[in-house]
Order: sequence, then structure tokens, then C-alpha cells
Amino acid sequence: MLNYSPPVGTSRYVIRKSSYSKGDIMAANTDPLVEEMPELSDGDDDDDDDDVDGDEEQWQWMEEERQTVTCLFCEKYLDSVSATLQHCTAEHQLNLVEIIRKHSLDDYGYIKMINFIRLTKCSASCLMELSEGLLPWDSEDFLKPVLQDDPLLQTDPEELCGTEDTCSSSRGDSHDELPRRALTAEERVQRSEEAVARLMEDVHKLKLLVQGLVLNSEPGQAGNLGAVAELREDEDEAYFSSYGHYGIHEEMLKDKVRTESYRDFMNKNPEVFRDKVVLDVGCGTGILSMFAAKAGAKRVIAVDQSEIIYQAMDIVRSNQLENITLIKGRIEDIKLPVEKVDIIISEWMGYFLLFESMLDSVLYARDCYLADGGSVYPDLCTISLAAVGDAQKHQDRIAFWEDVYGFNMACMKTAVMPEAVVEVVQAETLISEPAVVQTLDCNTVCLSELEFTTDFLLKITKTTDCTAIVGYFDIFFDKGCSNKVTFSTGPQVTKTHWKQTVFLLEKPISVKAGEELKGNITVRKNKKDPRSLFVTFDLPGRKQTYSLQ
Repeated sequence: MLNYSPPVGTSRYVIRKSSYSKGDIMAANTDPLVEEMPELSDGDDDDDDDDVDGDEEQWQWMEEERQTVTCLFCEKYLDSVSATLQHCTAEHQLNLVEIIRKHSLDDYGYIKMINFIRLTKCSASCLMELSEGLLPWDSEDFLKPVLQDDPLLQTDPEELCGTEDTCSSSRGDSHDELPRRALTAEERVQRSEEAVARLMEDVHKLKLLVQGLVLNSEPGQAGNLGAVAELREDEDEAYFSSYGHYGIHEEMLKDKVRTESYRDFMNKNPEVFRDKVVLDVGCGTGILSMFAAKAGAKRVIAVDQSEIIYQAMDIVRSNQLENITLIKGRIEDIKLPVEKVDIIISEWMGYFLLFESMLDSVLYARDCYLADGGSVYPDLCTISLAAVGDAQKHQDRIAFWEDVYGFNMACMKTAVMPEAVVEVVQAETLISEPAVVQTLDCNTVCLSELEFTTDFLLKITKTTDCTAIVGYFDIFFDKGCSNKVTFSTGPQVTKTHWKQTVFLLEKPISVKAGEELKGNITVRKNKKDPRSLFVTFDLPGRKQTYSLQ
């Protein structure tokens, strides 16, 4: 959007702002509308007259634009807007400022009126006879200029009224002039606030349009490696760098639910690993590779692109596990020292299961290296949703912005709402039974299935207000296991470093025990950053897209 303010003391030629449909926007490419943005002024125009001289040549083209103005009611040409208004008053007995005031015309109404007069050749007498109510120029069609570069369209109607007020005051026409000007100023403020509200609504609609374009764009053609595999190493550097620091590995290792589940799966199912070749994708410190080696694997190949691989080499060497080979690099970029492996293990799960898109790399490894009859572990995963009723949390995160130390910051909600929150949800705030919305079999799932849309039903267990939807995942080590192992990241069990993913609702939904809350969820990768996610909820009377990044 073009926005500038010419030097004070010159005529003001600015772009006018108007609300368009998509069709209007496309048409504007060949027949642009003249638009206006509200001008900010400190009221010190007279003090700055000296600033004009130095910029006279720079703005000369703007002065030239006002040399010729065609009268609205005859073919006479005037040399300025003010001269045109005086001509209309003297020759046609029509005071344009009074018309603007009579019908309380804002910028849009003023533009439509000027174009209506020029297009229909409306007489001054007909214009004066119009009563209050529906005006003949209400149609959006009259936003289209009849005369190209019409100076009347480039004039602020509020300035016209202000100029008239000043002239009237100087002539001493009325002792009530000051109160009337105050009322006029108040009306201008109100119209400006209404214009800002319309602008904010337009911005919100554009955001939804852009989100729709991103979310509904066609996925990659079948056979492509996938968005993550297609990233250059330098584009993916930030992701792997985050895993180069020991802190994140310490947090994951201390997550007993996570680490002990992997350990128990391998220790309690030695027949799965005995004399097998195992690939560990994203090995980190090498803990899963060492579990596999202890469980009887003939050879373990551990791959990681982050700098932590060098510590993993020291760790493996310190534990004298000579059947573990460590390779630095992305699985998509390297070549393994074997053609096929029997087992692929990986701890690839991110927030809401699919955040970080590491599963893409595991599936790439599966398709390239997994032998017939082999298996990926964990092999089954589910994503579940539940309704949350936590009025205090909603107050702290959303309603908070409506009154911040006495100031209205409600506009901040538009920035806060689209961000999903990763935190621990208290089990007592759950107000529905959980519903599984996606099940993934890591041995058969394809990349396209990692983006999905599905309906869901949440059976409400408590009469209250639903303030959020919470998402979490469950993991299963199942295939070929005599001792099956599973763990959950839900609010009802021991917390993990994944916590839960909370999607706050801007306005709570009243629900009753026994009824079902119906909705639809869409999960898509962010095309600009395929390791992050867009999650869209379509609930009764509302639709919101959230980002996980």
C-alpha cells in the first residue's frame, strides 16, 4: 500500500482507501480507483509554510494536477477545487458542503456522490431535493471514477467542511459557530473510528484469504521426496542447530515416560532385535542405538545431522559398543554402508505429534532402506482431541487484553489467538471424552497422509463453557512384540516433555453434559516452513487457524 504525506502547505493528493471484492481488485489493475487514507496532522500547518520552498520542484507535478477542474453541473472549467465550489454556489445555487453535511457523507459516500453526479448528469435542483435516507449513489458501482484524475475525488470532504467552517467563523455568521464546529469535529472522529473498524475487518478478511490460499494449495506431486527432504542443508540449519546443545537432550533423557518406554520395548522384546541390522534416525546422544545393541542387534547405524553426533561418538566409545556406527548428515543426503536394514527406530515425535516433520525423514529412510518384512518402531501413533473448560486460563490469555492497567488492548487478541500454546493441561479441566482424529501406521503411511482433514465429535461430560481444544498423542510399540509397550502424552497421565497442545477459543462455547460438540480439524504443513504446522478448527459458528512454529 502506498502511503505518503506531501509537504505542509501544498495541495494534498493521496491514495483513497476503499473496500473491494476480489473482482474489484482484479478490475483495479486496468481501471484503478482513487483512494484515500486518513491523514495525521498536528494542526501546525501555518508554522511550516517555510518548508515548502525547498520542495517546490519536487512537488510541482502535484500543483499542476489542480489547474483544471470541470464543474459538476456544466461544462465550465475552473482553476481549483475551491473555485469550483464557489462557482457551484453562485451559478447553480448548490452548496456542496451543505450536501455533505446534510447526508453525513464519509469519504466513500462523498466519492460515490461526485461520480453519481458526473455519470447521471444529475441537476443541482434534484440534488437539493433529496431527502434523508437511502441515497441514489449507495451502489458500489459509483466508486469507479467517471473522470480520470478528478481533482474533486482527490479532495478530503472533511477538509472542505473545515474550510467552510473557517470562512464562516471569520465572517462572524453565527455566535453558535464554535459549538457547531465542536459537534462537527466529534462527528468526524466517529466517522474515522468507523472507517478504522471497517479497515480492521478488511485486514481480517485478507488474513483469512491468505490462510486459505496457503492451506488449500495443492500438495506436491506423488513421488516427490517431500518438503523436508527438498530443503537445502543451509535452509535446515536452524532446526539441527537446536539439537546441537546438550540441554534439549538432557530434557529428553530425563523424560522417563519417553526414554523408559523405548528401553522397555527393546529389553522386553529381544527376539525382535536379535541378529538384526538396526537404523537409528536422528540418534542424538545415541541412547536408542545403545538400547538396541544391548537388546542383541548385530549392527546399529546411527545417523544425526546436529553437532551432538560428536558427543554420541564419545559416549559409544566410552561404553565399548563396537557394533554401533555413527554417521553425521541428514538421512536424505547420506549413503548408508548397507543396502538394507531390518529395523528402523527413531524418536521423531514433536508437539502435537507432527510438529518438526521429522517423521518425513523416517519415512524416507523406510522407503529407501527397510528390508521386506522389516519394521519401523514405534509403529502406531494416534492424535486425540478433548474439550477444555478453564475460565481462569482463558481470562489470563485472551480476555486479559481487553483491560490492561485500564487500557484497551483488545487488538492484541488477533496476534495471540493464532498461536497454539504448548503447556500442561490439568486433568480436572477436561470437559469431554477424548476423540481420536488420526491414526498413523509408520510401516504403511505415506507423506500425503501427514496432512489431513477430518470431522470429530467430542462427548461433553460437564455443563460449562468450552474455552479451548487440547491435542495430544499416544505411541504404540506393537508389531511382532510379545510384550507390547505404549505411552501417552495426554493430560490424564504422567506429564512428558511434549506436554499438550492447547488451541484457545476467542469466545467460549456453552456446552451441556451429554451433548456432542461437532467440529472439523485440518492439519497442514506451513509451505514456507515445512517443519511447522497450520491447524484449523471449524466449530459451530466459528473457524480459526492456529500455527505451531
